[in-house]
Order: sequence, then C-alpha cells, then structure tokens
Amino acid sequence: MAEPMDLMDALREVLKNAIVVEGVTKGLRESVKKLDKREALLCVLAESTDEKNILKLVEALCKEHGINLIKIDDAKKLGEWVGLCKIDKEGNARKVVRCSCAVVSNFGRESIALEVINDHFKHAVTAE
Repeated sequence: MAEPMDLMDALREVLKNAIVVEGVTKGLRESVKKLDKREALLCVLAESTDEKNILKLVEALCKEHGINLIKIDDAKKLGEWVGLCKIDKEGNARKVVRCSCAVVSNFGRESIALEVINDHFKHAVTAE
C-alpha cells in the first residue's frame, strides 16, 4: 500500500496540475489582484520573503475573502514549483527565481493531491 501523501507533496502536484490549465498566477502584484477580485481558490505564500508587510497584506486579503492559505518556508522552492526555473537535461531545476506568492484560480483535473489539500482545510476549520 502506498504511503499517504503529505501536504507539501500534495501542494506541489496541485500546482503542477493547475499550471497545465493556466490556473496559477505568480508574483505578488498579480496574486493580490486575483485575491482582491475573489478569483482565487487557494493562495500559497512563502514565509522567507524579506518584506514582512507582504505577509500581512496577503494574510489579510485571504482572511477577508475566505480564501484558503498555505504557507511554505522557502521562496525559491515556491518558484520552482510554479515553473519559474529552467530544467536541465537530467530533469533538475536550474536558475530558480524566487516567488513570494502564488494563487491558484483553476485546479485543473481532480486528483488525490487536491483531496489531501481539501482535507487539510476541513480539519483546520474543525480544529478552531
């Protein structure tokens, strides 16, 4: 039997599926526009950003509009996951660009990874 998928693996797969259907908005400016228009289904925020006001702004917009928010530790990791990099012949990411915020407006196809993320938010809501 396969091991259950952890949240970060699920997030990576959901972002990959969303990129295929052009459902990912990358970068702070464009992400904030999507959040403000309430077009976002999920927001991913890198905590390693230099400017702490960015964290407060995105968190406040997500809370105000009821948009699910996942925080990850590294902006370079988020940049790689949303495709802001070059892939070499061996399949390794090179020249990765940092990404402080990404928003998913279309998940693409249904997947086990999407269920893992939805379950995470269901448990988070019941815990409060």
